[in-house]
Amino acid sequence: MSRRPRIVITLGDPCGIGPELLLRSLVAIQARTDVTVVGCRAGADLLEGLPGAPVAWRWLEPDLAALPPCPGKAYTLQVLSPGEHPQVLGEALWLDPTPEIGTGQLTLGEGSAASGQAAVEAVRLAALMTMSGAADALVTLPLAKAAAHLAGYDIPGHTEFLRDLSGSAITRMAFVSPRLNVVLHSVHQSLRSVVESLSTAAVAETLTFAADRFIQLTGKTDLRVALCALNPHAGEQGAFGQEEKLLEQAIQQAEAAFQPNPPLTHWPFFPPAGGPQAEAAGHHGIEVLSTGVPSKPQPAPLFFGPLPADSVFQRAARGEFDLVVALYHDQGLIPVKLLEPARAVNLTLGLPFIRTSPDHGTAFDKAGRWIAEAENFLEASALAVRLAGRISQDLLPPQPKV
Repeated sequence: MSRRPRIVITLGDPCGIGPELLLRSLVAIQARTDVTVVGCRAGADLLEGLPGAPVAWRWLEPDLAALPPCPGKAYTLQVLSPGEHPQVLGEALWLDPTPEIGTGQLTLGEGSAASGQAAVEAVRLAALMTMSGAADALVTLPLAKAAAHLAGYDIPGHTEFLRDLSGSAITRMAFVSPRLNVVLHSVHQSLRSVVESLSTAAVAETLTFAADRFIQLTGKTDLRVALCALNPHAGEQGAFGQEEKLLEQAIQQAEAAFQPNPPLTHWPFFPPAGGPQAEAAGHHGIEVLSTGVPSKPQPAPLFFGPLPADSVFQRAARGEFDLVVALYHDQGLIPVKLLEPARAVNLTLGLPFIRTSPDHGTAFDKAGRWIAEAENFLEASALAVRLAGRISQDLLPPQPKV
C-alpha cells in the first residue's frame, strides 16, 4: 500500500451524540485509516466527568509541522483506556474552527445558535480540506438543522450545503446498504411542494444521474433501476391521479438519454447481496476492482416503473432491483430505516469528493448518556475508507467473477 487512506470526520452538533460516538469509535476507525477530526472541542469537554464513558481522553499540543493551514485552533486528541492507569489507545489531530465557543455557551442535549455555528463551520472547513486534497473522504456526524437556522445559516441540510460549497451542478442523496440501495429525487422539502414541482424532465435527470453514478460505483452497466410511483397502486391507470403519466415519460427519456460508456479503470464494486462475494467483502460488500476498457459495447441500465411504493422496496431487498429511485424523503427513508436501521449509509452523489454520513440525527435526548449505538457511524466510516481506497493501487484485489 502506498499510504493509508485519510478521512476527515466532522463532529456534528457538539450538544448531540456526535462527540460520544466519535470518542468511543475513533480507535476502531483508526485501524484502517488516518483520521482528522474537525469540530468544537467543547463538545467533548461537555462529556468530562459524566458516568458511563467507555474511554477517557486528554488534549495535547499538536505537531506544528503536520498542521494544515486552517482557521481556529488545533489539538492532539489522545483516547485512553478508562481507570487509574490509562493506556493510550489512539490519537488524532483535532481542528476547532470555532475555539471561541466554549462549554459555557453550550448545553448538552440542546441545540442552539452556538452549537449550530460550530457544526456548520466544521463542515465548511472539512469540505475545503477534502477538496484541497488534505483528505481523501469526508464523514459527517449529524447536525441539527434548527440549530443551524438559529445561527443564521439558511441551509436545508448537509447535502445542499456541500453542493453549494463545492459548486456541484447536481447532487442526490443516496442510501447504500447490503440489501437495499435508494436514491432520493427530492430531499428536504414539503410533500405538497414535491407534488407541485413534479416534472418529467426533473425525474428523468434523477434517473439518468443515479444510474450513471451507480455504474461508476458498482461496475455493473446493466443496472436494474426501479422508479417509485407517487400515487397508490401506481395511480390505478389514472383512477388515483395522473402523475404516473409524467413518470412513464421520465423513464422513456432516461432510456433514450442513456448511452452506455466504457467503464472506469477503477471503481468500487458492490457484489449481489447475500452471495459469497458479499460475505467476503464485509457489511457493504464493497471491493475495489480493476478492469480494462471492454472490446464491445456494454449493456445499458434497465428502468422499471413507475411501481407501487408499497411493494417495490421489498422486491428490491429480495434482489429483483439494484437501485430504487424514490420521489420524496419519507418514501425512500421509511423502508431504508425499517429494513437496514444500522447498516444503511448516506452517500452523497455528485460531489467532487467522497462524503458519507450515518443515517440518524443528533438524538439530543440521548446525549451524554453513552447509550447511542455507534454501528451506523462505523458503517459510514468504513464505506468512506473503502471508497477512499481507490487512490491506492495496492488496495486493488483480483477482479471478482460477476
